[in-house]
Amino acid sequence: MFRPKIPTMPMPTGLTTPPAVVEPTTVTRHAEIPLATTHTPAPSRPTVQLTPGTALALVGGGTAVVLVLGAVLVSLLLAVAITGASVGVCAVVLRSLLASDAKRPCPIS
Repeated sequence: MFRPKIPTMPMPTGLTTPPAVVEPTTVTRHAEIPLATTHTPAPSRPTVQLTPGTALALVGGGTAVVLVLGAVLVSLLLAVAITGASVGVCAVVLRSLLASDAKRPCPIS
């Protein structure tokens, strides 16, 4: 019951073509001819130098982001908790009012 069922690959039902035969090729070496063109170096991208100051700035920025995100999430959780508590208090008050109204005798009779 708890063993996974592995699907099996269905066999092809239509016409299939046999695999193509690959013939090996021979490699012949020729004499190297020097090229007359000049080689231009590829444009190099500037590399980022990570100094102790920039590493400290990155750590400080990451810490600030984590602290701000944590404060936002905690405040949202607190808002949900306060809203739930106030809804609970309102429900208890309404239940009490309805129960006391049902116990009161009818004034018309």
